[in-house]
Amino acid sequence: MPDLSPSSPAEAYAALLQGNARFVSGDRLHPNQDADRRSELAPRQHPFAVLFGCSDSRLAAEIIFDRGLGDLFVVRTAGHVAGAEALGSVEYGVKVLGAPLVVVLGHDSCGAVTAAAEAVLSGTAPAGYIGDVVERVIPSVLAARAQGDDGIDRFVDEHIRRSVDGLVGRSALLADEVAAGRCAVVGLSYRLAGGTVKRVAAHGLPD
Repeated sequence: MPDLSPSSPAEAYAALLQGNARFVSGDRLHPNQDADRRSELAPRQHPFAVLFGCSDSRLAAEIIFDRGLGDLFVVRTAGHVAGAEALGSVEYGVKVLGAPLVVVLGHDSCGAVTAAAEAVLSGTAPAGYIGDVVERVIPSVLAARAQGDDGIDRFVDEHIRRSVDGLVGRSALLADEVAAGRCAVVGLSYRLAGGTVKRVAAHGLPD
């Protein structure tokens, strides 16, 4: 049975990687998914990680990391674009609920990143609020291209990296928690076919 309540950034990160390894191997434990856990959580919650991920239907965090009720405080937007509401939700998970880890979870073949790359080439973003999402991803595509990178998966990694930096850079609350060693922010890229995650960037975790 995995540690049910990691209390440090390193412990929380290790717990997620262990859960992902179980998911990939098929040896899932499905922890914290029974009636006792449901009753235990009714009066309060104390998640050990904030998961800020892409809304893609294939990125169900509790499944990918083999966790259960009350373990993860999940915030999801298309292309893990961080507007005020998303950033405030992440801050809530850290400051109010006490989560010692924030994970930015992107993935290969991301539709939002693909749309941003196409918009860069065509000079035209999609209509409606979809265009607003795409426009927020475009800087990551441009930054990757400026470094000589090409291909959607390279763009995805750059977007994850910039999202991690952006959370810490925009939120004084998160920056203070990271500086104090109470929280870490890490960016992971999920492989849709294999189910594995790779680390792309981090603040507050050792290499």
